[in-house]
Amino acid sequence: MNLENPLSPTPAANRLRNLLVAIAAILLTTALFFGFQAQQSSTSLDAVAAAASPIDVALANDKPTTIEFYADWCTSCQSMAADNLSLEQEYSDRMNFVMLNIDNTKWLPEVTKYRVDGIPRFIFLDSANQAIGDSTGAIPRAIMAANIEAAIADLPLPHNSISSDRTSSISEPQAADISQPRDHGKQPA
Repeated sequence: MNLENPLSPTPAANRLRNLLVAIAAILLTTALFFGFQAQQSSTSLDAVAAAASPIDVALANDKPTTIEFYADWCTSCQSMAADNLSLEQEYSDRMNFVMLNIDNTKWLPEVTKYRVDGIPRFIFLDSANQAIGDSTGAIPRAIMAANIEAAIADLPLPHNSISSDRTSSISEPQAADISQPRDHGKQPA
């Protein structure tokens, strides 16, 4: 009596199926590897940081300065690396470029001073090291270039979140204007 199932594949068919699965797995792994490699920016943050000036050198000369606060894990920082490196190369004779990694506790005083609450964070300083502008987040190259050119020309930055008169238009709230937790959303009289 023959106990083999007539519908079951032969050993040769099993080997062929296993070979095809192995080849498909190798091709898929190779495609994924090269796909991830192609997605990575050709310019690394390390290259941009290596081209940047040390902060003490930048603050000691008479050129305006752009400080970038970044982190290696920041995808927006990574996506801007190539543009920022080209801007450094184009304007480094007239503008200092400083890179400060927020993961390095050495830069905590600067992180606190410039109120870094998101990255990438760009602080623009005039030649006297006074803050004249800032921006947070991924910024197109053209906007960065316009701010850099304005800082070099000692003009107000066109894309800026710091007021040009360097004072805040927000006044301190008065005690009567502040609702208390027990007010349950009622406006003060």
